[in-house]
Amino acid sequence: MKTIFKICLISAVCISAVSCGNVKNDAAKSNYTQYVDPFIGTGDHGHVFLGANVPFGFVQLGPVNISEGWDWCSGYHISDSTIMGFAHTHLSGTGIGDLGDVSLLPVLGAVKLEKGVPGDPASGIYSYFSHNDEIARAGYYSVLLKRFGIKAELTATKRVGFHKYTFPQSDDARIIIDLQHGVGWDAPAECTVKQESNTIVSGYRFSKGWANDQKVYFTAVFSKPFKNFIIEAPDNKKVLGQAVFDVKQGEVIYVKVALSPVSIENAKENLAAELKGWDFDNTVKAADAAWNEELGKIDFKSSYPATMRKFYTALYHTMIAPSVFCDVNGDYYGSDKQIHRNATFTNYTTFSLWDTYRAAHPLMTILHPEKMPDIINTMLNIYREQGKLPVWHLVGNETNCMVGNPGVCVVADAITKGFDGFDKELAYEALTTSSLLDERGQKLMRDYGYIPFDKEGESLAKTMEYAIADWAVAQVALQMGKQDDYEYFMKLSKSYKEFFDPETKFMRGKDSEGKFREPFNPFRSIHGGNEYTEGNAWQYTWLVPHDADGLVALFGSEEEFLDKLDSLFLVSGDLGEGASPDISGLIGQYAHGNEPSHHILYLYTRIGYPEKTAEKVRYVLDNLYTDKPAGLCGNEDVGQMSAWYVLSALGFYQIEPSGGRYYFGSPVMDEAVINVGNGKTFTVKALNNSSSNVFINSITLNGELYDKLYIDFKDIVAGGELVFEMRE
Repeated sequence: MKTIFKICLISAVCISAVSCGNVKNDAAKSNYTQYVDPFIGTGDHGHVFLGANVPFGFVQLGPVNISEGWDWCSGYHISDSTIMGFAHTHLSGTGIGDLGDVSLLPVLGAVKLEKGVPGDPASGIYSYFSHNDEIARAGYYSVLLKRFGIKAELTATKRVGFHKYTFPQSDDARIIIDLQHGVGWDAPAECTVKQESNTIVSGYRFSKGWANDQKVYFTAVFSKPFKNFIIEAPDNKKVLGQAVFDVKQGEVIYVKVALSPVSIENAKENLAAELKGWDFDNTVKAADAAWNEELGKIDFKSSYPATMRKFYTALYHTMIAPSVFCDVNGDYYGSDKQIHRNATFTNYTTFSLWDTYRAAHPLMTILHPEKMPDIINTMLNIYREQGKLPVWHLVGNETNCMVGNPGVCVVADAITKGFDGFDKELAYEALTTSSLLDERGQKLMRDYGYIPFDKEGESLAKTMEYAIADWAVAQVALQMGKQDDYEYFMKLSKSYKEFFDPETKFMRGKDSEGKFREPFNPFRSIHGGNEYTEGNAWQYTWLVPHDADGLVALFGSEEEFLDKLDSLFLVSGDLGEGASPDISGLIGQYAHGNEPSHHILYLYTRIGYPEKTAEKVRYVLDNLYTDKPAGLCGNEDVGQMSAWYVLSALGFYQIEPSGGRYYFGSPVMDEAVINVGNGKTFTVKALNNSSSNVFINSITLNGELYDKLYIDFKDIVAGGELVFEMRE
């Protein structure tokens, strides 16, 4: 029998005074940044950005280690003790490295203008440092460069990096501007730096990497005139500049570096608009205030200090990207490789959509409704410029990384939730056009009803992700009264059924003749080498967030479905040589460290068994997220890992890709007041909550007993109060 919430007909602890939702939230008065620890996720495989930035800022200014490799995709890993520079652009939590543009490093004397070699004190651009001499908090970073005895401090505005360097006495102090070295796949294509005066240098850096055609322009202004500026440019790629100074003991030199994706002139305009003076401390305070304002959108209370740190650091990580990708005058660099002038919306970049459509964007619809028109207009302009909605978009480039049509899900979610401020007809055109292209296996899916593994790589994963997106399109078609389109896309959304093997009860790859791949091993994973993407049959069998009832029906009965789902968390097996390193955070074969698993725990609630969800969600919240550097069990993936935590800590999670039904799990807070915009707040309380009381006993919404297994988006953003009474 299904487990349902036990509803108390009359309970003083359940029926509380209703919050009308129009009470002003005093969250901005609190210091939420005290709970943010940017080092969380810099260890293990978290790959998070460490440095100074403001919410959703273009500039992400932080250290880059000498070391390279998968765990240095952000440029920094807690295991390292070298710094080769402070770069102004970074990625956070990705599985591929890029960016690392316009790197500065203060040094003493002449150094070899090449990448340093740890252990060779006479080698090139680098310094050792100790974590004991390192400080990181929201909007601020500092470290002592031990090789030179120079203290470096960093802060930022949206488009400007602000450096503060405190030197020992020297008649040959230098600040290197390195345009040669980037992060990960990045390689310079064309670079230049020029001296404009004895305090100003400007230039640009064009590069190729994950983003195949990146352009960054900059201007750098020094607080002290340099006595010389040396340019090393053996070609137009290996370009480095050195500003040379005489300095006294303890003397401070400031540098302001403004970026633009459009031009040096626009970089100067950005600088003039965002950072006129030289007040470093006030800029740090302004960055802290910006973070407090955004973090204060949830006034989260827990009696456990570690939970407070985990929650607010997770919330902080969800707001590193998407990043502003336009100048203060509205100019931006488009996907069509053209400069677009005076845009009337804020253009964004860094859309890790295969990851973020699952939780980060549904969280954004609650917390940042004011940004949603700009996010969607950005995506619609990408559609205009490249002929399809973004897949994995980075600084004006479509990387086509990962599978499916995740941009479709984000746009559809915004439409079905009732957001305005963009052209709905254009949005529908973008949805349908993107879903009916002939690329990346989409035509095969329409021709065969699925994508055969002998015709296309990662065939099963692509089909199932396309099916999810097609369902999202269908919901928009239904809402807009386009019945024929609704039926067509709903049919496509059922394509996942083609892979279900009733004998093994797994999703299995099929060839073009309709035969399952043999031999079959449900544990086997081959990174990029079979029909699954970063997963195996155990994980992909559940990738049907849009049609849980249909998935249950394939198993023949609820009991068989539950038996198989229960076993997911118990079985163990060898993933095999060449398995994806992204398959991490394992509980049995459930892989919380990778995004296709993120909805699975909530499938129990979806089909009527919330206690099973609650038990497993609480375990993940308590054990697979910690407040230590290795506090993430997988790549952060531009906010998705953290967004899962934020939503789940509040007690609910959106399973379907659009529409806004957030299914209940197991809240970990005592109370959270969410600022949902328009002067309204939505309060969530968990009465009698503890480490042992993980199950929801009863629920009230605005003082009325509530028996649904989910809360609707419309009820959240209307403001009010949701009260959980917890039990063992």
